[in-house]
Amino acid sequence: MNLTTALAAAQTPQANGGAKALPPVRIGMIDGLSGAFSNAGEAVQRNLQIAIDRVNARGGVRLPDGQHKLVLSSFDNKQGVEESLTALKHLTDQHIPFVVQGNSSAVALALVDAINKHNQRTPDNRVLFFNYSAVDPVLTNEKCSYWHFRFDASADMRMHVLTEVIKDDSRAKKIYLIGQDYSFGRQVARSARNMLAEKRPDISIVGDDLHPIGKIKDFAPYVAKIKANGADAVITGNWGNDLSLLVKAAKDAGMVLKFYTFYGNGLGAPAAIADAGIGRVRAVAEWHPNAGGTDSDAFYSQFRQRYPDPRDDYVHLRMQVMIEMLASAIEKARSTEAAAVARAMEGAQYKNAFHNALMRAEDHQLIQPLYVSVMQKKGESGVRFDNEGSGYGFKTERYFDARLTALPTSCKMTRM
Repeated sequence: MNLTTALAAAQTPQANGGAKALPPVRIGMIDGLSGAFSNAGEAVQRNLQIAIDRVNARGGVRLPDGQHKLVLSSFDNKQGVEESLTALKHLTDQHIPFVVQGNSSAVALALVDAINKHNQRTPDNRVLFFNYSAVDPVLTNEKCSYWHFRFDASADMRMHVLTEVIKDDSRAKKIYLIGQDYSFGRQVARSARNMLAEKRPDISIVGDDLHPIGKIKDFAPYVAKIKANGADAVITGNWGNDLSLLVKAAKDAGMVLKFYTFYGNGLGAPAAIADAGIGRVRAVAEWHPNAGGTDSDAFYSQFRQRYPDPRDDYVHLRMQVMIEMLASAIEKARSTEAAAVARAMEGAQYKNAFHNALMRAEDHQLIQPLYVSVMQKKGESGVRFDNEGSGYGFKTERYFDARLTALPTSCKMTRM
């Protein structure tokens, strides 16, 4: 277990008008900070830190005894389930009340099960799980939990808006599915098949590949199969290096086809795709830097000022929303006790000048708008900002109001 403390200074009592500083409210992040997907974990850390700093800049969270700063403690799970469960044990031993994780649905499912059991066994040391990226739909359906809240759109919600775009593309005839071989990757493929069959039964699925997660160094053989099957578009939920290497292989093969991605707008993908992606690579997200408007631009510019290195340029609005909603729920509950904060979070709303979201009480799924954006050169109409200094950014192609992104849930939750 690799433990780092992102706000060590906040843990040291300091004089404040002669009074001793109150203990901080700790948030424990469990995610990969080493190995093939360390870039994804580090991106999360940056996003969480700047969100926490915003809360702390206004004094922290107000509880009956005064204001408490937030502190982030990061646990490296090396992207493994067993390492994640070990990290959770360290976290609960330290009485950290809030767990955040996201970069693996397999890990999230294991954490939900472990937290359910822990909270039942240890009611005086219960924890809440806030999920920023694990999008397997089961987490807010049959595996839903009172102790789990998801702030990202589920894989089905993301696929719903992507297939709405594909539905209206008369040139889409043959689609290839490729993804990582774990619960999330398999769910992306199932969702794509089911939704395309309903919305565009004339489209042929000409290939469906799953590959080991984080193990493939050369995607040329997969790209050769895509080419041989005559695909004119690819749907993938790949993320991290698995996405960057896939799109780079397609570029190297000289392929001119559309990529419909969950995460094609960051972590090296735009630079890897370069000119071959212009007008072809699409991504879906709750927000993107070129969403537009003075307040949106200011939000993004503030992030870039804090993290000026182009390699650090990967901004997740949902993580900012998550920390703000957690802070509000703590203040509403007047407590950091898990059940009290969970009650305060249910039905909570978040609204700023460019985003509006609701935490649905039925399944603890955040309902929010989604954008499908298309890759263009920086400086083109609607592309003020590029991604990671690549010279390429994303322009809104379709905007889906929150009412259009919400899908039914089968969750039957046991409440406290």
